[in-house]
Amino acid sequence: MMVSPIAPNSLAGLPSATAIERLKHDGYNELPSARSRSLLAIAWGTVQDPIFLLLLGGGIIYWILGDFQEALILLGFVLFLMGIGLYQEGKAEHAVSALRDLSSPRALVIRDGQRSRIAGREVVREDILVLAEGDRVPADAIVLSCINLSTDESLLTGESLPVRKAAAVGNSTEMARPGGDALPFVYSGTLVVQGQGTAQVQAIGAQTEMGKIGDALQNVKPELTPLQQEMTRLVSRLFGIALLLCVSIVIIYGFTTGDWLKGILAGITLAMAILPNEFPVIVTIFLALGAWRISQKQVLARRASAVETVGAATVLCVDKTGTLTLNQMAVQQLLSYKGSENYDLAAHPHDPLPEAVHELVEFCILASQRDPFDPMEKAFKQLGDRYLAHTEHLHSDWRLLREYPLSPHLLAMSHVWQSADSKQYVIAAKGAPEAISDLCHFPPQQQKILVAQVSEMAAQGLRVLGVAKASLLAAPTPFLPPHPSIHPNHLPDQQHDFSFQFLGLVGLSDPVRPTVAAAIQECYTAGIRVVMITGDYSETAQTIARQVGLLQMGAVLTGAELDHMSDAELSQRIQSTNIFARAIPEQKLRIVNALKAKGEVVAMTGDGVNDAPALKAAQIGIAMGQRGTDVARESAALVLLDDDFSSIVQAVKLGRRIFDNLRRAMAYLIAIHLPIAGMSLIPVLFKLPLVLLPVHIAFLHLIIDPACSIVLEAEPAEASVMQRPPRNPKEPLFGRKTLGLAVLQGSGILVIVLTIFIVALYRGQGELDARALTFTTLILANLGLILSEGSASRLSLKILRSPNPALWWVIGGGLFFLAIVLYVPFLRQLFSFSFLHPIDQAICLLGGALSLVWFELLKQTAKLRS
Repeated sequence: MMVSPIAPNSLAGLPSATAIERLKHDGYNELPSARSRSLLAIAWGTVQDPIFLLLLGGGIIYWILGDFQEALILLGFVLFLMGIGLYQEGKAEHAVSALRDLSSPRALVIRDGQRSRIAGREVVREDILVLAEGDRVPADAIVLSCINLSTDESLLTGESLPVRKAAAVGNSTEMARPGGDALPFVYSGTLVVQGQGTAQVQAIGAQTEMGKIGDALQNVKPELTPLQQEMTRLVSRLFGIALLLCVSIVIIYGFTTGDWLKGILAGITLAMAILPNEFPVIVTIFLALGAWRISQKQVLARRASAVETVGAATVLCVDKTGTLTLNQMAVQQLLSYKGSENYDLAAHPHDPLPEAVHELVEFCILASQRDPFDPMEKAFKQLGDRYLAHTEHLHSDWRLLREYPLSPHLLAMSHVWQSADSKQYVIAAKGAPEAISDLCHFPPQQQKILVAQVSEMAAQGLRVLGVAKASLLAAPTPFLPPHPSIHPNHLPDQQHDFSFQFLGLVGLSDPVRPTVAAAIQECYTAGIRVVMITGDYSETAQTIARQVGLLQMGAVLTGAELDHMSDAELSQRIQSTNIFARAIPEQKLRIVNALKAKGEVVAMTGDGVNDAPALKAAQIGIAMGQRGTDVARESAALVLLDDDFSSIVQAVKLGRRIFDNLRRAMAYLIAIHLPIAGMSLIPVLFKLPLVLLPVHIAFLHLIIDPACSIVLEAEPAEASVMQRPPRNPKEPLFGRKTLGLAVLQGSGILVIVLTIFIVALYRGQGELDARALTFTTLILANLGLILSEGSASRLSLKILRSPNPALWWVIGGGLFFLAIVLYVPFLRQLFSFSFLHPIDQAICLLGGALSLVWFELLKQTAKLRS
């Protein structure tokens, strides 16, 4: 393949149809470890569930006893519960798979002559990549063109120093190994730390250098979240207690009755009743589906822990540009120092530009990328195309010699250009007005005038940039006197070595997003503080704050003031400061740490390489999905796919809903297992007829499993979810209040069903009658508990109007199957029931109604106490 240095805007890239064909033929650009689990793997994991093993053991024992019908029904329940398990796991796996495209590192490619952002896994061979500082390289590629391009290849080579890249020239047939300066190769997984360039993909997926050493990645298991770790510890303890109780029951029943097989059945029944196998499954499913639901609101959860904590945020620290505003820049004012003229384009939309501002616009464009991606640079190019087309002020034939990028020490950038006839060498600079004035060596008096002019423009909500020019001459011309110590072939290392001349100021407007004001008010209602951190001037920040309704408690704090503050002073000011202006990304880390030291749960937005430390330090790092770098995305827990502030608020709302529903599901499991365990244990201890057999527990699980993992997960948020303060992130899922309420609910059910069972036996109704009455009441109480757990604020019967279809399926299905086992003779015999007469049905309904009343009393008492 022949490659040579090429201008990025001359590349057409692959046709979309070709890219689609190659994707089908070669597969996705991902390592094998990224593949989702197969249906067989999910089924095998489901079979290993203790409940299935216990049912299988019970079926074998019934087979040994010669009760083939009972054995077959138990094995049928094994298959049915496996189906429910496959549905639950498959739904969670589908949610994870749907997030995989979003969480894949992004790639900016050129296809059909247009730049477009795609998932890194969709990159194909011979795609043209556009690389910029902060990007993660998505595939192995040959560099076609570059400016100051350097990458960090330490992931592959172990060498910590960045590696400088050069454009390929001449024939190049294969990729070389990583390492070494001035080579035209970039590699998958490496990081662009400086400059920009274009590259053509040569290898993807397992064929890349990363893929060749990626076998070990297949053995890496995802880290458990704190909540999952808590569940693992809890389940381990409960499992030990359950095992001890079950063995005890087997021994007690065997010695007291001499029937060891039935003793083993009683032990299996108790194990099925009290084993906490659902707990870890529910946590996993809720977090997976929670991440998927949040993604529907344009927020990608890169880590499951973010789903747990986002609802607990107490402070949202956000950037102004692109988050509170649309990031659709347009030049509104031009202040030329040449003619001292302040020209407002909004006031003269159809008039030609005055000659006095032509040079200012010309050098704005020269200080920008030729084919810009940055919104401000796009605005300059559009302005030039509209007003300066076919004039001497646009220079498409000039050659860019060098770029001086922005740095934390100097917020200005410069481009060195060579004219088409090689006789002129022009330097164009743009950046923060104070940085440009520093390059131009303004005296104090001129600095004061500039500050007043900038303040006047910033007060109108404009983002203000300064523009300057300098020149080097190959031959004497009247343009500008040459710098005596610099030759075009020996350009200096820093911008300060040029003799710059200040040209003027440019004011850009960026409309506020229409959804932001309502979202900020929702934050305040929910007890969440909003803090704006921007690189703009104080006046601009205050104007935007007024437009969106952001409360300004104290004075605006600038980056310069922040630098001169001690940590103790900042800790005091942070309580009353909601606007930070002229702040650089590195200062975000100090702000985050100061807020955390005050006990706040901080959500922080960021988009650049320098934002990564602050994003990692914040409890909830939020990277910008559209304008953010891959480094920021990888450092963050959440990625804002549309860069819209209102999406953050929606994520907080969903985070609260997910935690509420998870807590309800756990409380439901505790509450319903209490009466099941009680009715399995009490008859054995008091030598009464057994109430619950393995087949009854299996039937109950047909309702319990979908109720906690499907019904309660899909319940909509409470109406008051954003009208209460954030929860304490240290508050356990099973707090005393939650655990106490669940125990009272379960104890109430146990008292009611035990009373019905004992009364039935006392009246001499017999074992089959007592079991049918007790089991039916337990099912009705269980359905009432599902209705009660569906909402902490609504009455249970009002929940029947819920838009949650899963609720109807579980309630209706439970009643339907209960009717079948009670009134189909064959099934009634298998379940060891007698025929329930109308009076028996009334008793069961009364027991279920009493349970529902008990749940409502507990709910209202809990509301009054809170």
